[in-house]
Amino acid sequence: MTNGPVLIDLEGQDSAPGPDQAPPVPDPGLPEPQGRAMQTVATLTARRPSRLARWFWGLLVAVLGAVLSVAAWDFAMGLIQRIPLLGYAVSALIVALLLVALIAILREIAAFSRLARIDRLQARAEAAMAEDSLEKSRALVGELERLYARRPELDWNRDRFAARRDEQFDAAALFALTEAEMLAPLDAAARAEVEAAARQVATVTAIVPLALADVVAALTSNVRMIRRIAEIYGGRAGVLGSWRLTRAVMTHLVATGAVAVGDDLLGSVAGGNVLSKLSRRFGEGIVNGALTARVGIAAMEVCRPLPFSRAARPSVSGTVKRALTGLFGQSK
Repeated sequence: MTNGPVLIDLEGQDSAPGPDQAPPVPDPGLPEPQGRAMQTVATLTARRPSRLARWFWGLLVAVLGAVLSVAAWDFAMGLIQRIPLLGYAVSALIVALLLVALIAILREIAAFSRLARIDRLQARAEAAMAEDSLEKSRALVGELERLYARRPELDWNRDRFAARRDEQFDAAALFALTEAEMLAPLDAAARAEVEAAARQVATVTAIVPLALADVVAALTSNVRMIRRIAEIYGGRAGVLGSWRLTRAVMTHLVATGAVAVGDDLLGSVAGGNVLSKLSRRFGEGIVNGALTARVGIAAMEVCRPLPFSRAARPSVSGTVKRALTGLFGQSK
């Protein structure tokens, strides 16, 4: 009896997977991206200075202001005695500087007043929704129309809203119409700002190798983004107002743990094993961009005069996918 080759036919079983279907080899030497730049920015901006530090900086500004004022006065008076024409010219420059400083202070006060107005509108909207009060909701919607009366880009939306406003007979329907007609274009513009900021932070983190460049880029981009979102919704903020908004948003995110990077964020942003196929810098860029999107969506909730009800709240994953599509290649 001769021994020949034996053919074993395995029916119902697929062929062995090829190299293209093999899972990626894990690299234990590379930790997962954590978005350190955005976590650093959130920690720095959300940290409230101690009372001693506030007293120190307040007294320092007061003393420096007094010293500079007396020095400027003595300089101008002495120059008038020596060279009257030049002295009066310098005095006029000092007065002009004081007027500009006064205008800047008044603008900051007006900015805080606009932010406070948005806060009051939000509180009134929540109360009207809770009570289902048509009278309160109509009064609130009327104030919204006055708020956006000088926005020419909303003329068409205001006309459509005015044509259908009286057809609504309950608060929920009126707020839904307001969101669909009045706030929808503002939401789209705010989402565009969030996507642009997420794209910028992700790009700088991935490309620039400097140690603090990603932190500086994340801080400036987030402050600019929050300021632009406030302007879009009608709460234009000055320098101090922008910092106040940034602190409020970051404090909320830190308190709720939203700046922590979890598996849900990694999965929603990268999907599957995409992060393992990228370099660590690219992975950090994607996570920093995703955390910037979280900040932007939180800023929309803070600056929007009406809370999200019928309109869907923007998702982090959808925002990041639109912002980063094609930036680091297509993910499958």
